[in-house]
Amino acid sequence: MMALPAAARGTLVCAALCAAALAAPALRPGAHTPWTTLALLAALYACCELPARCRLLGRALGGAAPLGAGTFFPVLLAAALLLPPAAAALAALPGALAARVEQRPAGPRRVWRAAQLALAVWAAARTAELLGGPAALAPAQFPRILLVALAAAAVFSLVLTALDGAIRVAAERRPARTAWRGLLAPALAAHTVHGLAGLMTAVLWRSAYGPAAALFVLLPMYISCWVFAQYHRERAAHQGTIRALVQAVDLKDTYTRGHSERVGRASVLIARELGMAEDRVEILRFAGILHDIGKLGVPTRVLRKDGPLTPEERRVIELHPEYGHEIVRGIGFLGEARAAILHHHERMDGSGYPYGLRGDGIPEFARVVAVADAFDAMTSTRSYSRARPVDTALTELRRCAGTQFDPRMVHALARALDRHGWQTAVTSDEPAPAAPTPAGALPAPRPYADRAAGPRPAPRTGP
Repeated sequence: MMALPAAARGTLVCAALCAAALAAPALRPGAHTPWTTLALLAALYACCELPARCRLLGRALGGAAPLGAGTFFPVLLAAALLLPPAAAALAALPGALAARVEQRPAGPRRVWRAAQLALAVWAAARTAELLGGPAALAPAQFPRILLVALAAAAVFSLVLTALDGAIRVAAERRPARTAWRGLLAPALAAHTVHGLAGLMTAVLWRSAYGPAAALFVLLPMYISCWVFAQYHRERAAHQGTIRALVQAVDLKDTYTRGHSERVGRASVLIARELGMAEDRVEILRFAGILHDIGKLGVPTRVLRKDGPLTPEERRVIELHPEYGHEIVRGIGFLGEARAAILHHHERMDGSGYPYGLRGDGIPEFARVVAVADAFDAMTSTRSYSRARPVDTALTELRRCAGTQFDPRMVHALARALDRHGWQTAVTSDEPAPAAPTPAGALPAPRPYADRAAGPRPAPRTGP
């Protein structure tokens, strides 16, 4: 506890003392505490938390036990409906103390979690008791017990949120006016669902079938949480793969460090303006981030060459889309992104590479990435060219629309930038050229995605 700020230690001690005081009446002689129900619910909650703590069980579940805080709150809310307030507070303690802690110091964090849950469950049980409590669990009381359960879940959520904000102020020294921001709405939504599951558990517990029947409510919930955890593990693995590939490109081509992430961001702006489904937007973001992954197959001396490229060097550069496609060929989750990586240098008039596709024959993702790529190349400062203003870059994109770029993608980017704006940054490790540009003589805009592609004449529009 010495690692904690004094305010955090004080908050922790106060919460623990309050929780102990509220739970103590259940331990007094003559309290008529339903120890069997209490022990079963406490053991059930602890068993639910155990796989996240135990490595052996975690491996048995494929390393994806549900780890999210609140996954098993239906058990606690069932306890709030079945037990007196003091006993309900005790039901939370074993599982809270056994729960997995990701950050240090682990001991104080477990004590805080146990005190926080004991206080929240006590408040929920007290609310249920005032509204009729266990007596309302009879089938004939269905509309009433539904309201009781929702009220208990709301109070449970409010207490947890209040304590979460308090520890933010005490331990993280956040301003009080912002400490609770964004906490209540998500908690209320989640805990309302937990309250309904807890209600079903409590009703079955009190039914003729007994406590064993209540497990049929928790089993599907546990399985769904396991599947959800698997999804997040897979998503984290995808993100890790993307990060590793991008870092490899950035290390090799320092001229365009940060370029890939910004192309991904611009691609997302275009996609959302076009109304693409969110699953496609995510894949398109991957396409933007990985569009230059083929540079890993291009000699470093060519990528970092400051002077003009020879015809042979230019041919080597123009192979990078095909190299990129080969690199990501076996990464199944990229889907349409693979086509964007291969074709993002195609042009609407058919003069692009590697295959000279034209018009709608170019995959949609590739047409989006081409515009995003060119836009960032023009608006980023590098050692070989100064950044252009956003308006200048958009003017150039519009001029090239129909010949090099898909006009629909250009218009979508313009609308998105008008709505959200754009923040540029220096992407080269080297300083920008010091010599001032003569007044009225801007260097020619270069909307062609990267310096490595070498200079090429701007496409003409019209006859």
